[in-house]
Amino acid sequence: MRVTVLVEDYSGYESPFLAQHGVSFLVEKGNRSILFDTGQSAEPILYNMKLLGIDPKSIDYVFLSHCHYDHTGGLLGMLKAIGKRVPLIAHPTIFRRHFVVEPYLRDVGVPFTREEIEKLAELYLISEPIEIVSDIYSTGEIKVRENFEKDKIGVYTLEEGRIVEDILLDDMSLVAKTPEGLVIISGCSHAGIVSIVKHAINITGEEKIRAVIGGFHLINASEDKIKGTVKEFQRLEVEEVYTGHCTGLRAESEFLRAYGKRFHKIHSGMVIEL
Repeated sequence: MRVTVLVEDYSGYESPFLAQHGVSFLVEKGNRSILFDTGQSAEPILYNMKLLGIDPKSIDYVFLSHCHYDHTGGLLGMLKAIGKRVPLIAHPTIFRRHFVVEPYLRDVGVPFTREEIEKLAELYLISEPIEIVSDIYSTGEIKVRENFEKDKIGVYTLEEGRIVEDILLDDMSLVAKTPEGLVIISGCSHAGIVSIVKHAINITGEEKIRAVIGGFHLINASEDKIKGTVKEFQRLEVEEVYTGHCTGLRAESEFLRAYGKRFHKIHSGMVIEL
């Protein structure tokens, strides 16, 4: 199994790759590949793919972890580059109205309509776990969340003309079964990265965690939440951590102290062999 970081907030030291606030991974197993999220725009992803020698037409599936623009903004451009109607797996509510009000009213959801995307892809809008390729699953909706991870996110949606807090039920991840244990890939972990890991264990029946990859959304978290997350990772015996994007420097430093050489800061162009 291979996970390639197509774009990320950090380009790496003396790197030829482009960076952008957002995330896009290519997950490959056997002769099948899944494009996981699409950053803010397709251009840096396609540029980095060219450097990596990856043809976008080789992509078999697209998976969207949640609605945010920094994970879906490149969707239309990537579907055009793929050039065929691939299955697109996402949560049923991904096209909802999703916005912030600070410092001003601004939409932060998918910057395209469902109708635009349906012209280029086959939508599989599913809230339950589903096996996409052999031994790689969508986690589906994370319904059970750890108490210490239930923070207010400061985003909203509309229900019958009323503004309500949006708890991002559409936040989903991928989990892969490997001979060495589970590999969990998250976009932003709005559901809580510990909650995601425990959910992955529950749906697969596997307890060994080979690696957790992605953004953990701890950038504005309290010290207690950061330390609690690291402690839970250690208790769950997560072997390796690959993180960046919205994790934040303080949380990355805490993981580095706890994991040493088993901590890896992800960056554009990084290839993870598992």
